[in-house]
Amino acid sequence: MEDNTSGQATSGTNTLKWIITGLVTAIIVGRLIMSALRFGPGLAIVIALAAIGVGLYLNYRNGDNRIYNHLRYLHLGNRFFIGLGAVVVLSAVGFYWEGLYYLAVVGLVALFGLLAYDAWQLYVIAGHISAERSVPKVLSLSDEMNIRIRVHNDGPKEVSVGLTDELPADLQIRDHHIAFELPGASDRELSYSIRPMTRGEYDFGSINLFLTTSWKLAERRLEIPAGVTVPVYPSILQMQQFTLKAKTTVPASGRKRLRRLAKSYEFDQIKEYVLGDDYRSINWKATGRRNALMVNQYEDERAQRIFCCIDKGRTMLMPFNGLSLLDYAINATLALSNVILTKEDRAGLLTFSDKLGTILPADSKPDHLRRIMEALYHQQDQQVESNYDLLYYAGQKLLGGRSLMILFTNFESNYALDRVLPALRRIARSHQLVVILFENTEIAELLDNPVEGVEDVYLKSTARNFLQQKELMAARLRQNGVRVVLTRPEALSGAVINEYLELKRRGLV
Repeated sequence: MEDNTSGQATSGTNTLKWIITGLVTAIIVGRLIMSALRFGPGLAIVIALAAIGVGLYLNYRNGDNRIYNHLRYLHLGNRFFIGLGAVVVLSAVGFYWEGLYYLAVVGLVALFGLLAYDAWQLYVIAGHISAERSVPKVLSLSDEMNIRIRVHNDGPKEVSVGLTDELPADLQIRDHHIAFELPGASDRELSYSIRPMTRGEYDFGSINLFLTTSWKLAERRLEIPAGVTVPVYPSILQMQQFTLKAKTTVPASGRKRLRRLAKSYEFDQIKEYVLGDDYRSINWKATGRRNALMVNQYEDERAQRIFCCIDKGRTMLMPFNGLSLLDYAINATLALSNVILTKEDRAGLLTFSDKLGTILPADSKPDHLRRIMEALYHQQDQQVESNYDLLYYAGQKLLGGRSLMILFTNFESNYALDRVLPALRRIARSHQLVVILFENTEIAELLDNPVEGVEDVYLKSTARNFLQQKELMAARLRQNGVRVVLTRPEALSGAVINEYLELKRRGLV
C-alpha cells in the first residue's frame, strides 16, 4: 500500500501558505487604503503607480511575461457569461429599483470571486494531470490506424477533460475533440483512428487537455509536449492480408502445360518409366545400365523474373476515394511483390515517366522486400507525359532477359493508346506483358443514377461511351498480344495477384 501522508502534508502546507499570504496581502492593502484616505488622493496615485511598477518588475524579472503565460491557458466558461448576463440585467433594472443595483454589484463581486477560486482550483488540478500518446512506428497508406492516448490523474479531485490532439496537417482533420470524465487517482486510455492518404512523414504535435471543474466557470488548457514524426509507407496491412493467396498450390494436375517464359524445367531425378510419362524424357544411358526404361523427372523452374512497372506520369494523378492511381499502384506493387517472393520467384521494380526512375533488379534475397518498400515510399508523381520508348529500352537492356512485366498505367482515350501501342507491341515480343488499366468508378456510378431529365440522359450516354472506350482499349491490347487487367482502383491488389496466380497455374510463369 502506498503512503500518502507526505502528499497530504504537502497539500496542507500549500493551503496554509495561501491563507497566510492572503491575510498578509489583505492587511497591506488595507493599510495602503487607510493611508490614501488620510493623506489625500495624491498619495493614493503614487502608491498605485508604485504597486504597478512592482507588479511589472515581478512579472518580467525573468525575461518573460509570467501573467500572460498563465492567462493565455485560461478560458472563461459558458456559466461565467450566463452569470455576467444576469448581472447586466440586474444593473439595468436597477435604474428603476435601486435595491437591484446594489444586488448586481454584490453579484458581480461574487461572480469574480468564484471565478478566481475556480481558476485557482484548475491551476492546482493541472499539476496532477499527465498524458502520453502511443503511435505505431510506421503508418500504412490508405489503412485505418489506431492512435492511443493515456491520461493520468494522480490528484484527489475529479475533473472534466476535453482532449484535442494536434494531428498532422496532411490528415485535414480540424474537428478532433474527445470529452470524458477523469476521476481522481485514475487512468483513462482513449483511442481514435486515422487514415493517411498520402505517403511521407506525418508530424504529430502536442496533446491539449481542456480541464474544467464541476463549477465550469473557467477552463484551463494544459499543453503537453508530445511531438513525434511518423513515416507513412505503402499499405503494409494490405500486403499482409494477401499473404494467404501466396500459399495456393499451382498448377493443378491434369492441366495442359503451356510454353514457359524462359527455361521451364529443372532436373530433379531419374525414375522408372510408367505409362503416361513423356517418351521424350527417356534417359537412354540409364536405360542401358538398368536394362529398363528410365526417364528424367523435372520440377517446375522457380525464381522467374517478375517486374512491376509503374507509370508515374500525368495520367496516374487521377484521385479516387482520396487516393491517386499512383498510390493504388504502389500499394498493389508491395502486396504483389510479397506474393512473388513467397512463391519463390524474383521480384523487381521499374518506375518511369519522361525519364527512367527507380530500377531494382529482380531478386529474392531476404531483405529484398524491404528494399522494394523503401523504393516505393520515395516515389513521387510527375506532371509530364510518360515516354514508353524508355520502357522498351529498359526491357531490352536492363531487365536481364525475358521476364514478366506487369505495367500499371492509365490511358485517357484511344488516341493516347495509339501513341504508345507500337512500343507496347515491341515489349510484348520480348517479354510477357500484362497491362493494368483502371475503370473510372465515378463515371460508372452515373449509370446507376435515376433519369430525371434530358441532362441526365446526356450524362448517362457520355458515361456509357467512356466505359465502352475503356473496354475497346483492353480489346485492342489483347489483339496485339498483350494481356490486360481492367479493374476498379479499390480492387486493384486482388485483381493483380489473381492474374499472377493464374499465370502461375497455366504455366506461363
